[in-house]
Amino acid sequence: MKKAFRKIHLWLAVPFGLIITIICFTGALLVFEDQIAQLTNRPLYHVEKVGDHPLPLGTLVEKVENQLTKGAPITGVTVYPQPDRTYQVNLSAPKGAAVYINPYTGEIKGQYQRSPFYRTVFTLHRWLLDSQPANGGIFWGRLVTGTTTLLFAVILITGAVIWWPRSRKGLKNGIQIALHKGKARFWHDLHAAGGIYVLLLVLVMALTGLTWSFKWYNTAFYKLFGVETSAKAPAQKQPAQPGNSPELPSSSDVQPSPFACWQQVYDQLAAANPDNLKIEITDGSASVSNNRYGNTRGSDRYTFDPQSGEITGSSLYKDTARSGKMRGWIYAVHTGAWGGNASRILWFLAALLGATLPLTGYYLWIKRLYRKRHNRTGRRVAH
Repeated sequence: MKKAFRKIHLWLAVPFGLIITIICFTGALLVFEDQIAQLTNRPLYHVEKVGDHPLPLGTLVEKVENQLTKGAPITGVTVYPQPDRTYQVNLSAPKGAAVYINPYTGEIKGQYQRSPFYRTVFTLHRWLLDSQPANGGIFWGRLVTGTTTLLFAVILITGAVIWWPRSRKGLKNGIQIALHKGKARFWHDLHAAGGIYVLLLVLVMALTGLTWSFKWYNTAFYKLFGVETSAKAPAQKQPAQPGNSPELPSSSDVQPSPFACWQQVYDQLAAANPDNLKIEITDGSASVSNNRYGNTRGSDRYTFDPQSGEITGSSLYKDTARSGKMRGWIYAVHTGAWGGNASRILWFLAALLGATLPLTGYYLWIKRLYRKRHNRTGRRVAH
């Protein structure tokens, strides 16, 4: 049985090993992307001098609006509880565009942009630098990384079967990495024992990552956890709010600023959620993000009257259907963000060691081929 598993392990690992190394190594680099971005670009995310009180949100947004060029309306603002953090003002275009501002002066500190390095690392991790075809053809980059990740799961499982010892003594020896018994023994132990150390974590990364690669896998994965996926319902047109008639206002009917009540809304939500990670406010709705549940994308959502700032409704994360929680959980588990920096460090080390497994495997395979060839040559000479 082990002989068959050893062949499967080898035949899959040899052609796909280098791609596995790329996926694991780039995944390790992405674990601390946000933290590194804040360290390397501190003026964008932090203010130099903390004032007594931030300016009201309505005033801040209007100041920013006056500084921006026309054509990209402000859609919302994200407030972080740390007094030295800049606020994030979200724009309508392009997708994901935002500027960071000093909450005490309204000065624009800069625009959010993913660094060229991490943009390359991300596309290498997800699609091997490929891009979605404009004509809707086969997305080869996603297909190759998805297939490789699926086979990587098989390689990990067959590797565990090959490693499995027959006795307690064998188990003890099988999890040791010898440091003083020669180079060959060290690389063998690093491949075998190292693979066992990270087996569960790397397998979890692979199985969760596949949800972004194949639709059939995504559906099956969610169904396994009792979640039925379905097409998104078309967005319903919201009824017009009082005072927001599309007719042109008369000179005596001046419309108030759409941002006037945002500070009032923020004050209510911040007081009710003192441990929040961030609060995002848009026109008529708001969300409060926290990390109490391990799901870093979990948030409580609220609606409010844009005229008075009165909270009119809420949808708490704890009451959200399982399908609404699953995507956030998959992302948090896949990236290692679910447990804060402790889990990120663990995921980083596991992905880094996972990247070495194909390389140490190649070394052992080539060494074995060389030994077999040398033995055959030696026998011919002897004859």
